[in-house]
Amino acid sequence: MNINEILSAEFKLKQWQIDNTVQLIDDANTIPFIARYRKEATGSLDDQLLRQIYDRLQYLRSLQEQREKVCASIEEQGAMTEEIAAALSNAKTLTEIEDIYRPYRPKRKTRASVAKAKGLEPLAAKIYEQIQGLAPLEYANEFLNDEVPDCEAAIQGAKDIIAEMISDDPAGRKQLRYVCRAHGDIVSKGAKDDLGVYEAYGDYREPVSKVANHRILAINRGEKEGFLKVSLELDKTSGLSVLTGLHVKNASASSDLVRNAADDAYSRLIFPSIEREIRNELTDRACEDSIKVFSKNTVQLLMQPPVKGKVTIGLDPGYRTGCKVAVVDENGKVLDTGVIYCAPPHNKTEEAKRIIKNFVKKYDVKMFAIGNGTASHETEVFAADVIKELDCGIVYMVVSEAGASVYSASKLAAEEFPEYDVSLRSAVSIARRLQDPLAELVKIDPKAIGVGQYQHDMPQKELSEALDGVVEDCVNSVGVDLNTASPSLLLRVSGVSSAIAKNIAAYREENGTFTSRSQLKKVPKLGPKAFEQCAGFLRISESKEVLDNTAVHPESYPAAKQLLKICGVSESDVRSGNISAITAAVKTQGTSALAARLDIGEPTLNDIVSELGKPGRDPREELPQPMLRTDVMGIEDLKEGMELKGTVRNVIDFGAFVDVGVHQDGLVHISQITNRYIKHPSDVLKVGDIVTVWVLGVDVAKKRISLTMKKPKEKAE
Repeated sequence: MNINEILSAEFKLKQWQIDNTVQLIDDANTIPFIARYRKEATGSLDDQLLRQIYDRLQYLRSLQEQREKVCASIEEQGAMTEEIAAALSNAKTLTEIEDIYRPYRPKRKTRASVAKAKGLEPLAAKIYEQIQGLAPLEYANEFLNDEVPDCEAAIQGAKDIIAEMISDDPAGRKQLRYVCRAHGDIVSKGAKDDLGVYEAYGDYREPVSKVANHRILAINRGEKEGFLKVSLELDKTSGLSVLTGLHVKNASASSDLVRNAADDAYSRLIFPSIEREIRNELTDRACEDSIKVFSKNTVQLLMQPPVKGKVTIGLDPGYRTGCKVAVVDENGKVLDTGVIYCAPPHNKTEEAKRIIKNFVKKYDVKMFAIGNGTASHETEVFAADVIKELDCGIVYMVVSEAGASVYSASKLAAEEFPEYDVSLRSAVSIARRLQDPLAELVKIDPKAIGVGQYQHDMPQKELSEALDGVVEDCVNSVGVDLNTASPSLLLRVSGVSSAIAKNIAAYREENGTFTSRSQLKKVPKLGPKAFEQCAGFLRISESKEVLDNTAVHPESYPAAKQLLKICGVSESDVRSGNISAITAAVKTQGTSALAARLDIGEPTLNDIVSELGKPGRDPREELPQPMLRTDVMGIEDLKEGMELKGTVRNVIDFGAFVDVGVHQDGLVHISQITNRYIKHPSDVLKVGDIVTVWVLGVDVAKKRISLTMKKPKEKAE
């Protein structure tokens, strides 16, 4: 099996692209580095496609390893044939290999193994031949012994052996899987009187071929929690006909016994096994899809535009323990903290207003960031009143608290804020989430961020790997300020290990701020390979070398400087954004000719030109800014048909949740997103989008809001 050729065919890429990509992966280059700085080698493959290639590469290598193990085992048993070797060679999945290996896999004690130990295997083989005229009961006389007292016992043992042989047949299993996928049903029944949220699945049936991923996950959770009994059902006649068609040869006495053995094999051995496999397949598919949705939402959440340059008050709401307050400066440094009691049961509203107003005046506060947890609505009303009374242009935003408590109680938070208790750390985190979501959220396990569905039901290893890759790609696409980044943020930079991240922070403490990228080489444990992988993603705005504040890699500095010289552009021109001479030169000479003159590839030239035009740029700033508010509404203020602006908070299989400023997010069902057919809500929406919605319905008691993005007819122009 040539894995690279398979990858080339599956991904429809040129062979050289795959060969180079695999070589770069094997040479311990990170995905962000390959995507950004080895475009010539890969044909400019992006990070998402590179990760897909990486995952498939690992699977195919695992497949090949298992194939070799199975081959060795069968050969060791002296059972290898040309047919088996060919089947193993052609197997494209681990399931196919396992099917081939099943007859040769060492088995625990079974009815068939017991019968074989009694010497009944030749009888089984003779019956399976299904010779016309053979009288099985008479022939069975030859196999009677101390352990086989009569012909009926001999026949039963032979049928057990035949049943296991039919069960082990790869062709039968393959066909039965196909029939189950095409014609089987997933069925769930209630296991308790009160099914709660699983009421819809108390008497539920849906074809395997049509069941949606989110319903599979819901059913699985209901089964796990003991509310549901779930099974795969298939018309037995259809399933059994697959086996009889393969193994019953004619109408004879022996054929009747083989038919009986096939029935036994189907009911006792094959169908229960296939049922587990199909359900595992459905679960794996649902989990894979859910992880993709979770990953996409996480990207969009992390890449929300920062709200920079504003002193911010973070408010972590609470009832009994009060609302925790943290004032942070433009760079996220804590200036002050406190606790106010603006909600029940204390209701010390005037005192709370006085404290907040003093903070605003003392530190020139421009924004409030309010956590969306317990007492959030009361705190939001309080903040809106303060804003009205001050009338000085302050705005606020309700920020997701997901993961804030996890971070606040973590060892990392204790190291960062040893002087503050857990609750005050949460307030700091909430403020920073508004100022720079990416820099703050990287400190939290991505699974705790809370944008997805059924994340706790996912295979945690696969989910963690996917989300870690997402965070890594986001951090490296934005770039990191070497002199202000926390160790948590540095750890997500390509090529930076935990030890290196801590050493970079320690180097800053001991030697002051970095003034050039080349200083990175002085950091302990940051060797040539790590420098190659990380240098282009680390920015130094204070450096005398303007290229140190761009994504231009140090290996391309000579080409970039030569380009500046050819075009007569100085570094001061670059700092001021005056690079019209460069763009003119590229247009006049042509990208190909200029790249050849600089001895670099065209993609690298294009990237250099782009970076020279915007030193220190943050790609997130080009996205729509988050929606900041000055006033507040409650769910009881919503009326059917009301038009609202909202922010998409989560995108899931069956719709999207939108924050319309009433504390409770509303659901836009997939059928209400657009008038045209869409396969998934993410085809149209992403986390952070600002959308116009209309209220379809409100259930105040259940705190449910139904929204639509389809403009009502009466409002149509």
